[in-house]
Amino acid sequence: MHKIWLIIKREYLTKVRKKTFILSTILFPLLYVLLIFGSTYLANSSGKKLNVAVVDSSGYFDAGRIARENRLDSSAVLYYVTTAPAILRSTLDKTEYDGFVVIPANANWETGLKDLSLETKRTMGLESSYMIQKKLNSIWSEVKNEKLGIDENKKKVMETSLVTISPINIKDKNANSGIASIIGSVAAILIYIILMLYGSQVMMGVMEEKTNRIAEVIISSVKPFQLMLGKIIGIGMVAFTQILIWLSFIMIIYNVSNIGSSSSMNNIIGGVQTVFTSTNIPLLFFFFIFYLMGGFFFYSSLFAAMGSAVNEDMREAQSLSFPLMMPIIFSMLMMGAVIKDPTGPVAFWGSMIPFSSPIIMMIRIPFGVPGTVPWWQLGLSMIILVAGFIFTTWFAGKIYRTGILMYGKKPSWKEMIRWAFRKN
Repeated sequence: MHKIWLIIKREYLTKVRKKTFILSTILFPLLYVLLIFGSTYLANSSGKKLNVAVVDSSGYFDAGRIARENRLDSSAVLYYVTTAPAILRSTLDKTEYDGFVVIPANANWETGLKDLSLETKRTMGLESSYMIQKKLNSIWSEVKNEKLGIDENKKKVMETSLVTISPINIKDKNANSGIASIIGSVAAILIYIILMLYGSQVMMGVMEEKTNRIAEVIISSVKPFQLMLGKIIGIGMVAFTQILIWLSFIMIIYNVSNIGSSSSMNNIIGGVQTVFTSTNIPLLFFFFIFYLMGGFFFYSSLFAAMGSAVNEDMREAQSLSFPLMMPIIFSMLMMGAVIKDPTGPVAFWGSMIPFSSPIIMMIRIPFGVPGTVPWWQLGLSMIILVAGFIFTTWFAGKIYRTGILMYGKKPSWKEMIRWAFRKN
């Protein structure tokens, strides 16, 4: 045990003292926030204001209605024109309009408008078409209200009397579907990044020690299994440290949330406080750490085995590690289905299989325990993950013991499995 502890200490101190660890720990949260806000800003700032002509043959879309609608929303500007569609079509390239819509003469407020065409001089995206469609629908709703005798007062009464539904989990009243989706997605993404990043680091570290012949010196004093276990736990503690620092940043934001008086700051603070007050944070924190470390140990042992079997060829390492990455990637692809139905068969089986349970179960847990995720499912998932880690550690240890001292031969999966089950 003393030897394993020395290996753990060496791996941990070597990694956390590197500049790359310090920079990634500080920069990742900043880059993540900048990525979200930056992409939103670019999407909003790069959008061109559309000028669309409306040729009305029905008499419903008059200039006054269009002018009022433009004042409400300036994302797209509608212009009331009387030019014939054929002339407008032939001269569109020479006008200031990006396109035009023709309201047919047989438009009926009872049956509504369907299948209108937006003729443009360039192909528009779906969002641009949606903005124009939204404005036309707003004007058409005003027309129907007038025909039905619904004035502004009646309209406000109708809007305020609409039914609103907020799902409440009877067994866990803190569970909120909107917040649960956000928390589950963020937790899944963090686990995904840690598994891919640090799993690869385990494999690269083993490969480096093997190619530099350092492993030969080390295993003269310790057993190969002790070396592998110490390396996995040491790098796992590095990942745990980084996650704790990121979570500490979140807690600091929450604790200073009463500072600041601007309206925009208050909105952000209110959103953060809503997340903390409507979620069982201690429960989420415990299970996040458990599934993060459980998933890391499960996959890292296999990555270590792959690293021990590979020589200096990086393409060989990529080809052997790709089957290990596929379940992690597939788990992320299932995120949408799990959020849509966290109690469905996809969510259940995904949270039981140890290859996907670290990500899938952390998507489900914010939706409520024991409401959405019964205690027996949670306990069974944890037991299977621990059993899976024990098995993969044994399995990888057998491969590691043979592969770490084997040079010059390109192993196959079939051969590595034979190493694992070979009797000594």
